[in-house]
Amino acid sequence: MTLWVAVMVSSALVYSWKLLGYLVPERFVSNPKIKDLASLLTVALLAALVGIQTFVSPEGVTLDARLPAILLSGVLFYFRMPFIVVVVVAAGTAALLRVWF
Repeated sequence: MTLWVAVMVSSALVYSWKLLGYLVPERFVSNPKIKDLASLLTVALLAALVGIQTFVSPEGVTLDARLPAILLSGVLFYFRMPFIVVVVVAAGTAALLRVWF
């Protein structure tokens, strides 16, 4: 199987799941417990993605300049800084730490 065939099959499968979502009954989707669960799952999946991208490398679990950058990002988000400021400061922090260490 070539790479493009795998991409096309994966795309078709993901799109089919999206279409199947329209078959879910409205009473199920409008249930407040389901809405709360969906919002919590979104946050949990995003946190897992950030954790994997921050701490895992081909060699295994890595603690490098990304950890202080993520921690600083959390502090800046706590103080409600604009997203672009958080990105620039975190990238600068990681870059400076990589240069110094």
